[in-house]
Amino acid sequence: MTQTIASRVGSLVLLLLAAAGLLFAGAAPASAHAALTGSDPQQGAVVDKAPARISLSFSEPVSVTDDSLRVLGPKGERADTGPATAVSGTTYAVKLHSGLPDGTYTVTYQVVSADSHPVAGAYTFSIGAPSATSVALSDRTAGDGVVGQLYGFGRYVSYAGFIVLVGGAAFVLTCWPRGSGVRAVQRLVVSGWVALTAATLGLLLLRGSYTTSGKFGDVFDLDLLGQVLQTKTGAALVSRLLLIAAGALFIAVLFGAYDKRDEEEKRDLTFGLAVGGGVVATGIAATWAMSEHASAGLQAGIAMPVDVVHLLAVAAWLGGLCALLVALYRAPAELPVDAAAVRRFSHVAFGSVIALVATGLYQSWRQVGSWSALTGTRYGQLLLVKVGLVALLVGVAWISRRWTARLADSVTAVRGKQRERVTARAGSGGGARAASDGGKGKGSGDTKATKTARNGDAKGGGAGDPKRSAQLARQRAAVDAARQKRVRDADPVRHGLRRSVLAEAGVAVVLLAVTTALTATEPGRTVEAAEAAASSSSAGADTGALTLDMAFDTGGADGKGVVRLDIDPAQVGGNEMHVYVQRPNGRAFDIPEVKVAFTLEAKDIGPLPVVPDHITTGHWTASGVQIPMAGDWKIAVTVRTSDIDQTTVSKNAQIG
Repeated sequence: MTQTIASRVGSLVLLLLAAAGLLFAGAAPASAHAALTGSDPQQGAVVDKAPARISLSFSEPVSVTDDSLRVLGPKGERADTGPATAVSGTTYAVKLHSGLPDGTYTVTYQVVSADSHPVAGAYTFSIGAPSATSVALSDRTAGDGVVGQLYGFGRYVSYAGFIVLVGGAAFVLTCWPRGSGVRAVQRLVVSGWVALTAATLGLLLLRGSYTTSGKFGDVFDLDLLGQVLQTKTGAALVSRLLLIAAGALFIAVLFGAYDKRDEEEKRDLTFGLAVGGGVVATGIAATWAMSEHASAGLQAGIAMPVDVVHLLAVAAWLGGLCALLVALYRAPAELPVDAAAVRRFSHVAFGSVIALVATGLYQSWRQVGSWSALTGTRYGQLLLVKVGLVALLVGVAWISRRWTARLADSVTAVRGKQRERVTARAGSGGGARAASDGGKGKGSGDTKATKTARNGDAKGGGAGDPKRSAQLARQRAAVDAARQKRVRDADPVRHGLRRSVLAEAGVAVVLLAVTTALTATEPGRTVEAAEAAASSSSAGADTGALTLDMAFDTGGADGKGVVRLDIDPAQVGGNEMHVYVQRPNGRAFDIPEVKVAFTLEAKDIGPLPVVPDHITTGHWTASGVQIPMAGDWKIAVTVRTSDIDQTTVSKNAQIG
């Protein structure tokens, strides 16, 4: 009977894990949490002469390496001069070789967002005129492939291991101290520790390939591993391994010396384990908070501690649920999980749900940002699925609470009946002893083991044979344990509690898969911001609004900078023009003179000079700029930074 129940539980858990794995594997590849919002030159642009540099702008700060931003010529040769540098908080640039020939150039980028996810892409622009190119644009999505799938699976296992480790240990320490001696519970918590350790080591090895080439052969590249160790995510993984090692000591004490102490020593040890275990668990949770979603974006200083509380609440609830499930099914007959332990866990779970709701609402607002993102982005849709699963889990937990109350009443009734039987036996004890003294039989209440023992004693194999006596004692203990287990398993109240807790665990497995998918999905707020930037750019193109960025270098002191030209609506007739001059670091500064000239070479019109008026630091404007005809206009900006230092930069743009 016991093996049958265990087999069914094992099969069901495997099915639930498989379902969760399919859900996780069926999700789209991990979306980058930083989006490309702009570039100069823009994708598909045809510029009149080679720019001095290429710049890319993202929706949030990113990490770059020596090869994060590359520019390849028509024949695949490198056109950039070195590693990318930060121009501003979210803009990064790479310088180009001088004298580049005409043709189509390919820009590729491979960076890591502030919340640890890889961002990759490529586009082309042309100098002079488009040409054939030998560079093929890759359709590989950052973080996909075998390495990406292994990395995603490792994230799932690390979350699951943390939940089982922390929640199982907390269940034993706060709800069921007697469970520290139950082998099945010990194996569960140790399995969580092993899973978390193995997954963290795997993530550390996979990280370099995951954020760069995506090749499995690079997993054991020591140079990549060294680069990973210098990143925020690498430091978090190493810190997690050190904290996991400290957790091993905690487990050794909890399942070793703890059960052998007397009550007074247990109280002192419980306090020490609670404080030490809480510090270790908080530290492990912080390694996620400081390197993923919570560490980037809005209100990071508040979001990180909130994320730690959220993870600890999840572990206390779902990990404790796993420990309770194991205790209900696999605890020995002489040490069943009692109603008081189940009731205490019910209180812990209720407090965890309150914490989850509070922290979850804040996280949802921070990551989603709007009602439209809640239904119109993949992150919002997954969040709705998660909310539905949490609601289902709370409903099943409410049913479990009802079974817990019935279990307490059942235990009270059983104890009352036992006291009645003891009292009745005490009242009839004299008659029983008299019958025994009279030698009128062995009594009808003898078990088979008792009869076997008496037969053995009668044959001289009892008291005279210590080995035989020990064997009979083991038989009697096994029979008694089996009888107690049959009685316990036949209890309809305990049976109902086991089923409801098993259903909770099944929902929890799927919930964990959805949560893991959420951590690998671009937040709705970021998606909408990127779409808004793209829409703004598209709207500008539709209405004729035009923005041009041109780097200049007059050769003198403070002669380097960027001039930005805004023309609205960039149509035939009158236009509003704004000119902004910035240093390479993005700070506005004044120069003695700025002049603009428009030339339509195809129609031999121009140059048409425009001298804008100075408005404020680094800002000039001109109203009513007349464009007489639609066409591909050459826009030249003359910049003078001193009495003798002057240069003219230009770009071609379609106006009208």
